[in-house]
Order: sequence, then C-alpha cells, then structure tokens
Amino acid sequence: MSSSRQEAAGTGSPQGPGIPDDPGSGSPGTATSRPAGGRTVTTEVPARLDRLPWSRWHWMIVVGLGTVWILDGLEVTVVGNIASRLSEEGSGLAISSAQVTGIAAALYVAGACTGALFFGRLTDLYGRKKLFLVTLAVYLGATALTAVSFDAWWFFVFRFLTGFGIGGEYAAINSAIDELIPSKYRGRIDLVINGSFWLGAMGGSLLSIVMLDTDVFPKDLGWRLTFALGVVFGLVILLVRRHVPESPRWLFIHGKGEEAEELVSEVERQIEEEKGYRLPRPGAAITIEQRKSIGFVTIGRTVFGRYPKRAVLGLALFIGQAFLYNAITFGFGAILTKFFDVPSGNTGYYFFVIAFGNLLGPLLLGRFFDTIGRKPMISGTYIGSGVLLLGTAWLFDGGHLSAVTLTACWCAVLFLASAGASSAYLTVSEVFPMETRAMAIAFFYAIGTAAGGISGPLIFAKLTESGVVADTVLAFRIGAVLMVLAGLVAAVFGVRAEQRSLEDVATPLSAKGGATA
Repeated sequence: MSSSRQEAAGTGSPQGPGIPDDPGSGSPGTATSRPAGGRTVTTEVPARLDRLPWSRWHWMIVVGLGTVWILDGLEVTVVGNIASRLSEEGSGLAISSAQVTGIAAALYVAGACTGALFFGRLTDLYGRKKLFLVTLAVYLGATALTAVSFDAWWFFVFRFLTGFGIGGEYAAINSAIDELIPSKYRGRIDLVINGSFWLGAMGGSLLSIVMLDTDVFPKDLGWRLTFALGVVFGLVILLVRRHVPESPRWLFIHGKGEEAEELVSEVERQIEEEKGYRLPRPGAAITIEQRKSIGFVTIGRTVFGRYPKRAVLGLALFIGQAFLYNAITFGFGAILTKFFDVPSGNTGYYFFVIAFGNLLGPLLLGRFFDTIGRKPMISGTYIGSGVLLLGTAWLFDGGHLSAVTLTACWCAVLFLASAGASSAYLTVSEVFPMETRAMAIAFFYAIGTAAGGISGPLIFAKLTESGVVADTVLAFRIGAVLMVLAGLVAAVFGVRAEQRSLEDVATPLSAKGGATA
C-alpha cells in the first residue's frame, strides 16, 4: 500500500439487493485496511479470511494446490515398485535394486532438502504463487528426463532434480494452504491435502502392475511410460494452479495492501452470492509495519531464540516421520521379494493396501485435530504408530508373519502414522510468524528429512539387502523408537493451535509492538 493516507476500498464486498445478513451475525461486517502512518497499516484481511464459510473457492484452492501430492505419491511408489525390474537384464539401465532403493532414493531426498531451502527463501521473498508454479515446472521437467534415462548416472541426476522441485513444493504449497484456509478447517484440510500423497501411491501401485507386465509392455518401455504419464497429469495440475491466487497475508505484509484488499473483497463477493447472505463481521484488525523481506539472521533468532520449544518440536516430528516413511516406502518391495518370494510384478497389490491405510488416516482422523486438539492427536498418532511398529517387528522377528499379515500390520501402523506425519507439516507451518513460514517449513523439512530421509533409505536398503531377518527388525525398531520419542516431545511442547488465527498462534514479526512468544 502506498504511504499516502487514503482509505482502502472494502467494506466487505459489494452487495446486491435481497442478500440477507448471516443469521446471528448482527450487522454487515466492515473490512478496512488503512495506513496508520508511513509504512504502517492496519488491516482486517486475516480476520476476514478466517471467518469465511467453506465454499467453492476453497475447493479450488484444495484442487489447485493439493493434487500435486497425488503426483508425488504416484512417482515415489512407482520407483519403489520398479526397483527390482530396473535391475533385471533388458530393462535398459545397468543398475541394481539396491542402487534404486538406496542411492537413487537418497539422492531424491537430498534434492528435496536442497530444493526446500532454495525455494523456501524465494517463496518468502517473491510470494507463494510464483514459486508454486516454478517448482511444479522444475518437478515435471526432471520427471520427463528421468523417463529417457539411458545410464545409471543420468537416472541419479534427474532423481535429484525431481526431488529438488518437490522440496520447493512443500514450502510454497503448505505456506499458501494455511494462509488461505479458514482457521476452523485448517487442521483437517492441511492433513487431507498432505495425506493425498497416498491416493497417488495407490494409483502408482496399480499402474506399476500394468507397466511391469511384460505381456503388455517390454521391460525397457513400461517403466518409462509410467514417468511420462506422471508428466501428463502434472501438466493438468499446472493449468488448474494458474487460477490459485497469491496469499493476501503475504501481499499486505510486503507492501501490496491494495492487492490484498481487492482479492479478499472479490472472494467475499463470490461467497456471499453462493451462500445467499452477508458475511458476519470479521474479528480484530492487526497493525503491521510493511517490509519487503526478512533476513536469515532475523529468521534464525525468531525460530530458535524466541520459539526454542517449537523448534525442538518441529525437528522431532520431521525426523521421526521422515525415517519411518522414507525407509519403509523405498524398501517395502525389496522386503516382499526377499523374505516372502513375492514376484516383482505383484508387489504393487500389497503396496496398494498399505497406501489405502495411509489415505484413511488423515481422512478419518483429520477433523479431530481441529476438535479434540493438536497436542493429544499429534502425540497420540506418533506414539501409537511407534508402539504398533514395535509389535510388528516382534512378530516379524519370530517368523509369525506372511506377506499378507505383514501388510496388514503395516496398514494399521501407517493408518496412525500418516495422520501424524501430515501434522508435522501443519505444525511448522502454523507455529512460527508469517514472515518466516516458508523458510521454517523448508528448514525443518530439510533437516528432519536429511536426518531420516537420506540415512533411512541407505541404512534400510543395506539391511534388507542382507536377507537377514534381524537386520530388517533393527530398521523397524529404529523407526518405531524415533516415532515414540517424537510423540513424547509433542505431548510436552505441542501448541494448541486448533481453530485459532495464524496471527494469534504466532504474532507476525511485522506487527506493531513486535512478536510474542
């Protein structure tokens, strides 16, 4: 917003005759954003966004931003399932199964960590919208080039670059989602969107069955077409995503108050026409000092100096889920083929089942994160999944499991773990100030994923490759213990952020008077 004094447009949205007030709202809400002197402005934009009822506009946000996790789930699952096929003679690549589930998996995660930090900084500087378009383009380009791999080094390079793009997605997408979704629904929507990864995993499992069938496609063609189909799906997402707006919260803090006002007023107008009544008055306004960017030193001091307990919480949640998921996801097919003699072309059926269990977790448990609360649900899902995995390890060690019963056990474990893992992204997105949000997501994702996501696949691939039951049991136990420890940290340091405005959970650094702990 310009420094000259002027009243910004916006007393709700333009109303036509015959649109009644929302029952119980009192009177039509006002929504002003006015300069308070210099670069200081008072705005009701956050309160106006949080009091919106669920609408078609919100569904557009969910589809435009959330569907990329379906694509990510499809690709990661396919890579895990085609590992044994790529190592077979005639696949077109001179590569071993351990290299696919170990080196390539670790490079994918390393790329994601690097991309999160690189694009996370750009997301805070240049906005959510620009970066969630750029990161998807990088992701799609690298995936397309993976499909034409002719040697192991080429496959490794573009697995890294694919991860580089998806890492940037995590920072840009989660920032935008939490800043656009009303506080009443933020928890469940964030969990469902992040959990949609497993819808893609289910599709990837079934797709790999067809693509690995040599009666349908030659060995050196099926896996390439799988990557190519992912690119086609991604292009459709890119077309939809063009209509997703910039975050109004980012706009007004970065000196673009008029744009934020116009955007929110238009959304209010659309929703009032859809619902047939005037929106209620928004809550309290907030006064902030507009700024173009926040330096790394300020971000570091804020995250670790002002919110040290929340920093420990974020690290614990990401390390626990990253080790468990990256290790199990990339090694599941190898376990089935080595210990239970499941043909490589049939592993997709088993992975479909555990992917379904993962999908159900956020879908069925998500609403309780907004009603029962963050602390009990996050700690409960982490500890519960860890305990169940310890039980699975004990049964596996004793030789009591078959391919079917192991899959059933993991389905139960991951039903809880998927809701907990999705809540890790929700947590670091909402417990730090708005100006640090994308970098906070990027940092905790990168550090936690580097600790569990790079070491996990490397360790797990080595342990499962040995064919020794005790080695695989050890990997199970490590992942389980880390999940339990993370759950205990959440029980102690968790933040009660359910149904609260983001600005209430963590006051913006730009707020007049400074942030509060």
